[in-house]
This record gives sequence, C-alpha cells and structure tokens, in this order.
Amino acid sequence: MPQVWFHVRWPDERVTRCYSPSTAIRDYLAPQTDYPVADFLERSRQALTQAGERVRQKYGYACSSAADQLDMLEHTAQPFLEQTDAMIRVEEFES
Repeated sequence: MPQVWFHVRWPDERVTRCYSPSTAIRDYLAPQTDYPVADFLERSRQALTQAGERVRQKYGYACSSAADQLDMLEHTAQPFLEQTDAMIRVEEFES
C-alpha cells in the first residue's frame, strides 16, 4: 500500500509533515490549496478514515498511524477553529 506524506502550513506559519497510509488523502486534499480550518479537519477525517479502512481491508487490522495522525491534526488545529479567517494550506505531497 503506497504511503503518502503531506506538508501542512498552519495559520501561525508552522509547517508539519503528515502521514497517510494510502493515497486516499489525494482524493480529499490538493497541494497548494488553502482550506478553512473546519473544512480541512473534515476532509482529513474522511481521508484518514478511508486510508485506515483500506489498510484494514488489505491486512486485517486498523492502521494506528492514520488514527494518530488525525489526532495530531485535530489537536494542532483546535486553537485556530474560532479564528474565522484562519486557513490551513496543504503545501505538497511526497510519496
């Protein structure tokens, strides 16, 4: 299963390298695209849930790394949720 790394720029300009266990993330997020925080989180939830399910279907067990990555994204995004103009940018994907 091809893993994908993606780089996220937070509203405070920090950049984080994030992980998806499958290419499902590419169906939900696009490089060089800004997302409102809530939209980014919803897309990330859908993508990482689907990616984790792909792992379960192929290997018979859940991908804890996908769940851990989602937890990190939700935790990091929390302070920005109430900033109406805050955007999260997906900078790039790497395989």
